[in-house]
Amino acid sequence: MKIGFIGTGVMGKSLVKHLLNAGHTVNIYNRTKAKASSLIEDGAVWNDTVKEITSQSDVIMTMVGYPADVEEVYFSDEGLIANAQNGTLLIDLTTSTPSLAKRIDIAAKAKGLKALDAPVSGGDSGAKNKTLTIMCGGDEADFQLALPLLQLFSKNILLQGAAGSGQHTKMCNQIAIAGNIMGTCEAISYAKAAGLQVEQVLASISKGAARSWQLENNGQKIIDEDYEPGFYTKHFIKDMKIAIDEAKLMKLELPGLKLAHSLYEELAKGGKENLGTQALIYWYKQNQS
Repeated sequence: MKIGFIGTGVMGKSLVKHLLNAGHTVNIYNRTKAKASSLIEDGAVWNDTVKEITSQSDVIMTMVGYPADVEEVYFSDEGLIANAQNGTLLIDLTTSTPSLAKRIDIAAKAKGLKALDAPVSGGDSGAKNKTLTIMCGGDEADFQLALPLLQLFSKNILLQGAAGSGQHTKMCNQIAIAGNIMGTCEAISYAKAAGLQVEQVLASISKGAARSWQLENNGQKIIDEDYEPGFYTKHFIKDMKIAIDEAKLMKLELPGLKLAHSLYEELAKGGKENLGTQALIYWYKQNQS
């Protein structure tokens, strides 16, 4: 199958490799060609523009940074909606807004295209190990078309409902993560203050009722002082802001989410927006009395 892939960043790069390994032709575009050099060496076909990808792809996946980037890729004159061939399936893997996902779905159908919002969770390790969770919104028939491709890099793929439902589900995911990562940082901070062996503490609590992905994965990274981004702090801030805005529209109060967002905002102001989400531990280090 001829697949277009737009956005070959930390996670996108691994997904393109899985598609190539499955024997698909993958046409790629990224704002910075140099960042896609290893994929080109692996056999991906470089395209100079988004428009160029549309002329030679049956399915086009997008994984970009922010809703504004999604808007540009889909709705600009050179974008997907205006130029994709009739019947093309568009799959947006970006975490974006539910309202934008609905706009894409409406515009795609008007042009004879198919669309899914399909944000992912699992970070760079999930992308590399083909264990991502994907939360989809759209029509059942389009979901079934996409499923064999999504299964190449995911182990948990569910259709949540109509267009926008995937993005709403991803907001639920990010809300849960916000509390978990704060809890992980606070548990480690407490263990250190109490003079405990932190790794020993982690070995105990990560197997009991406190067990979570954050504790098992980012907990060890915090101990190792490894702040490389499996998922960027700046992107998590973006996600939390989307969730806060959506909750406001629903007249829903989420105080825990607002607190996490405020702590990460402080982190970003301190120049740490390009570190991984586990870098929240810096806030706790800086605020110890």
